[in-house]
Amino acid sequence: MVIYLDGKFVDESEAKVSVFDHGLLYGDGVFEGIRLYSGNLFRLDEHLERLEYSAKAILLKIPLDRAALVQAVAETCRRNRLTDAYIRLVVTRGPGDLGLAPWLCPKPTLFIIASRISLYPPEHYEKGLAIVTVPTRRIGPAALPSTVKSLNYLNNILAKLEARQAGALEAIMLNEQGYVAECTADNVFIVRKGEILTPGAAQGALQGITRGAAIDIARELGAPFREAILTRYDLWCADECFLTGTGAEVIPVVALDGREIGDGRPGPVTRRVAEAFRRRAPLEGVRI
Repeated sequence: MVIYLDGKFVDESEAKVSVFDHGLLYGDGVFEGIRLYSGNLFRLDEHLERLEYSAKAILLKIPLDRAALVQAVAETCRRNRLTDAYIRLVVTRGPGDLGLAPWLCPKPTLFIIASRISLYPPEHYEKGLAIVTVPTRRIGPAALPSTVKSLNYLNNILAKLEARQAGALEAIMLNEQGYVAECTADNVFIVRKGEILTPGAAQGALQGITRGAAIDIARELGAPFREAILTRYDLWCADECFLTGTGAEVIPVVALDGREIGDGRPGPVTRRVAEAFRRRAPLEGVRI
């Protein structure tokens, strides 16, 4: 595997960062997960815009401009001879001392990995997921805005551990007010009486790129859509539920906390959104 690291393409065995890098020491940095479908970098400009906004929010300077980032991502895929892949683009604060001070880190670290990802077994895309609600709450936007896609994922990891202990592959995370925020790695949608609903950023939801695509698809399908404050009750009593994410794409949920959602099978709206997403994923974005 060839890795892009600070302006050079190196073998994965040579792709190393300093133990003094604040991305490692403190989770100080930002990242994007990007998908390559049939040679198309899906919604790459939206991913890079979110990366830039995340970096701006934490006062981190990205060492490449937008055009150079596009070329670096595309070339990483080409050098690995990939036409379908998951790309991880990471910008850290860079090496510094053992204190927190980000201003003592003179040079950010930037690296790009192009590989593959499989979050869920294939059969779950056809039959759906059974998930749970976990005790760990989503960090509130007053502490860390959910719109910042930072390297510090310990909040999500704790929830992921709780999901595993409950025998589930994914979990609903609530915010401090008890409302649905998102899952550990995915955004959540429900369908209720023909209307598609999803939590907003104010509830702690990441403004996901695949989430945005699902919203666009819902509007194109003519389905009513809105962001809403949702409780577990709303999910339990929904007609349908599905999750979206760069790694997950669009995947149905058929049970939550031991309660069947709808009739316990992926619903028609979920299937239409998933099919539409699969059609547009190889078309929207940047060709490598």
